[in-house]
Amino acid sequence: MALDPSTILILTTALAAAAALYLAVEWNSIRERSLLFWSAGFAVITVGSVLALLRTSGFLLIGIWFANGLLIIAHWLFLAGVARFTQTRLSRVWYLIAAIWLAMLLVPSAPWWSKVMLCIQSLLIAGITLRASFMLRQHGVSLSVGAVQLRYILLVHGLFYLAKAGSTVALNTFVDLAAFRGEVIQISLVEGAMAIMLIALSMTGTERHRREERIEQLAARDPLTALYNRRALDRRAPGLLEQASPATPGALLLIDIDNFKLVNDLHGHSAGDKLLIALSEMIRDALPQGALAARLGGDEFVILLRNASNESLVTLGNSLRESFGKMAREAFTTPIAVTLSVGATLFDQPPAGLAALLELGDTALYQSKRGGRDRVRVVTSV
Repeated sequence: MALDPSTILILTTALAAAAALYLAVEWNSIRERSLLFWSAGFAVITVGSVLALLRTSGFLLIGIWFANGLLIIAHWLFLAGVARFTQTRLSRVWYLIAAIWLAMLLVPSAPWWSKVMLCIQSLLIAGITLRASFMLRQHGVSLSVGAVQLRYILLVHGLFYLAKAGSTVALNTFVDLAAFRGEVIQISLVEGAMAIMLIALSMTGTERHRREERIEQLAARDPLTALYNRRALDRRAPGLLEQASPATPGALLLIDIDNFKLVNDLHGHSAGDKLLIALSEMIRDALPQGALAARLGGDEFVILLRNASNESLVTLGNSLRESFGKMAREAFTTPIAVTLSVGATLFDQPPAGLAALLELGDTALYQSKRGGRDRVRVVTSV
């Protein structure tokens, strides 16, 4: 079967329909709204390709003006999907594209009508696609290989339409939209079919990477406080511990809530959860650059610091202790004060491991508890 324009359009229709269905299925499992926009874009291309076939039967308004308009709408939906993915708000200027295309109805029918139509359509699609590619510029490297691929595929696609618009003017190329005649139209049909496959695959890869990244982040976080959990701390701590030296000592703070059970017994577990969340926010706000914080479980938290000192440990511990004590007193009345005990340890060389360091922190925390609670105790690693 020869690849005449009608055959290529039929293939394009099949590819676009498959891409729309594929992205819709992906949306059903991932639930990212950008996939809905992209799926809708390919669905519109499917309808537009079917309508484009009608031009050979004499339905020129539907087969040319309306079908080409749907192609512009499809690319606008791609842009909306990228905007959703990058969390970028589209300017209202992009909504004027519909008005520009409606104005094409005012262009008088003449031998040069096909060139004007093709040129304006190409410029609109080029502008939309290049804008979408630019949106991905700041996200391409940091998010995924799929985002990088999508960025460059959209860039090439947009540049193609820009060249297509220029060729109809600069090269005085023969164009007959009604009969699919002209080299520019032939090349455009082939490029469109290839672009559908590449864009659809890169769109899916982009969102799949984001889903996997979110799953990994959830697995590393404590669900209540959003701090790292013990597993994540075990993975990240070695890199920080290895930086310890006599010039830049490291430190560990082990934090435990005193009389926490009273809050749960008197005010309910939701009150206890509020205390844990409030403490985690205090820790996050006080965390120096390059430090790590995690919830070990229950009401016990840990902070790992680099380039610390005895004075900085005491200052940080007391700051957390005083802020938390004040908040707990104001939020929940208890017969015995709900406070913080902090055990800290300094080390000027990489320790044997996190477990050994936590044992030292436990020793310091025990001293704090035995000394009356609501205080900071520091021990030095030897």
